[in-house]
Amino acid sequence: MKKFLLALFLISTFGVQAQTLTQEEMQAQIATLTEEVNNLQQKGNTWEKLTKAMPKISGYVMGRYMYNGDESTFRLRRVRVSISGDLTSKLDYKFQAELASFKLLDAYFNYKPFDQLKIKAGQFKVPFTIENTDYTPTKMILMDHPMVLDRLVGTSEKIGETTLKNTGRELGIDLHGAFFEGMLKYDVAVFNGAGLNVTDNNKSKDVVARLMLTPVKGLTLSGSYYWGEYGDEYYARERFAVGAVYDCKHFIVRGEYIGAKTGFEEGTVDQEGWYALAGWKVNEQWMVAARYDSFTENTEFRSATEQANYTFGVAWKPYKFIRLQANYVHEDRMEGFGHRNVGMVQATVSF
Repeated sequence: MKKFLLALFLISTFGVQAQTLTQEEMQAQIATLTEEVNNLQQKGNTWEKLTKAMPKISGYVMGRYMYNGDESTFRLRRVRVSISGDLTSKLDYKFQAELASFKLLDAYFNYKPFDQLKIKAGQFKVPFTIENTDYTPTKMILMDHPMVLDRLVGTSEKIGETTLKNTGRELGIDLHGAFFEGMLKYDVAVFNGAGLNVTDNNKSKDVVARLMLTPVKGLTLSGSYYWGEYGDEYYARERFAVGAVYDCKHFIVRGEYIGAKTGFEEGTVDQEGWYALAGWKVNEQWMVAARYDSFTENTEFRSATEQANYTFGVAWKPYKFIRLQANYVHEDRMEGFGHRNVGMVQATVSF
């Protein structure tokens, strides 16, 4: 019916000429115009499908200046390029690379037959804790993750004589989904556990499970468990985490605790850490935040191996693609290392 009315409207633009047409000629004209409208509509639909199927290219450049009393340096913190898209309505993909010191970060396909069951395969963020997956560098309120995330979720994780720098990512398969309109989410995943884009270094596989509950809008409760063994020596790599976040229009409160059993040549060591963060979203451009975080390298010698950081920060987003940040960190370091004050400013440009 709409197409017929559109054809009539186009005919009316001929004015007096339309009045001189016979009924048969008008019907022929209407049929011709209707066919042309259909052809244009089909071309529009085809173009829309093509644009949707085309990969989306995005990324960001992140530069930083840091001063800590012993060091004063500029650093190109991150230069990332991402390609993502939908192959079908039930299959998407993502590839992301770090160009500052080249490494392939993400390379996965995500099959989504149902909301309750999806399958992700490739290299991607390990579904462990809230911060590791839900607060990426461009969403982080403060410049760096808390110490416990760096030390127990892969960014600077020490196991045996190895320091893993896998940015919280691994190679594997993840079954995930949501129930009750997204109120309950789950992940069950299996990984190599050996680092970024490498084959496994033993016959054991690492297993991860996570549940996330959102009882009311903005509030998320999370519980995660990670079990694995690293290297030829099968060093223990066991972690568990509990946490909560309330993220709303004007403020955010987030905290998590992570406990661990980690293998070294001397034996298995118990480690733990936690953080609490609060932020106030002044408006769409400005935000201020503060965080306390603590990490204990070995709970048997807590006083000698514990460090606590106090971080205060401000973020300013003058334009959609630009974010400027300033952080001050006071570090109460491990026994024998004293205190340290660190100042940092950072600029991020996204595209």
